[in-house]
Amino acid sequence: MNKNNLVIQTNNLTKSYGKHNNSKEVVNQVNLAVPEGCIYGFLGPNGAGKSTTMKMLLGLIKPTSGKITILGTPFAAGNGAPAGEKERLSILKQTGSLIESPSYYGHLTGRENLEIVCTLKNIPQKEIGEVLSIVRMENQQHKKAGHYSLGMKQRLGLAAALLGHPKLLLLDEPTNGLDPAGIQEMRELIRSLPETYHMTVMVSSHLLSEIDQMADYAGIINKGQLIYQDSLLHLHRHSRKQLRLRTNNNNRALCLLNENQIDCTPSEDYLMLPEISDEKTAFLISALVKEGIGILRVEEYQKSLEDIFLSLTGKQVSL
Repeated sequence: MNKNNLVIQTNNLTKSYGKHNNSKEVVNQVNLAVPEGCIYGFLGPNGAGKSTTMKMLLGLIKPTSGKITILGTPFAAGNGAPAGEKERLSILKQTGSLIESPSYYGHLTGRENLEIVCTLKNIPQKEIGEVLSIVRMENQQHKKAGHYSLGMKQRLGLAAALLGHPKLLLLDEPTNGLDPAGIQEMRELIRSLPETYHMTVMVSSHLLSEIDQMADYAGIINKGQLIYQDSLLHLHRHSRKQLRLRTNNNNRALCLLNENQIDCTPSEDYLMLPEISDEKTAFLISALVKEGIGILRVEEYQKSLEDIFLSLTGKQVSL
């Protein structure tokens, strides 16, 4: 990973609440490295520190300690040493965000809400048509936002975040409230942003399968600590393909496989074998059958992203 092309970089970013012995570190010495032009999936169970981290990246929460650099410019530091106001505003002008639930005026239409955002950001209103097209809301723009479904409110929030063509987009649970078709559309939209609009996107989620289908890089946070950060391709390499074998006598089968120098381990009702050739698989099955061992099931197995996540966090989490 090229440190010179990092859009977000943090150094021991920490946020704690409380005083002295009663303080609790919600984010604990997190070192993020988000490459330019990627979709970075920020994963973790509920309460892991994802939203707190993203709020610090936007200046909504001051860090207790550590440093934040965004788009190559120091943004904030702990212990009361924030970036200068000029630098901070410059960074925020190049950043779009949708954190937690979208904000809107319910008595105004979707388009009128976006007009207000344009005024606040000093952005030409001609961009409204473009962002409405991106989030596919052209036909709903004149409805009052208070009458929108939760999914439509998410789209409105995303449209507001896209105004001004930001270089960096931070999205917190962007598929929340969408139906399956809406999730698919949002996923495709987010995937298109880096190439089509030259944005870097950071997406937080506890829906690991969603990140698996969207992101290039991933950071996994658990109990405030960043426990993994690298490409998703590298994350999947944590799991090599295996064969799962189930017989009517796993104990005898285990002994026979070990005699044939196959490193085999029991797992619940299965025996786990390393990936081997088709020829060797056929030979071993034939050998087991000759010994009177019945073959109930043979299948290829590879850990999903959820399985890898659980092995890294060391516990079951709510997905």
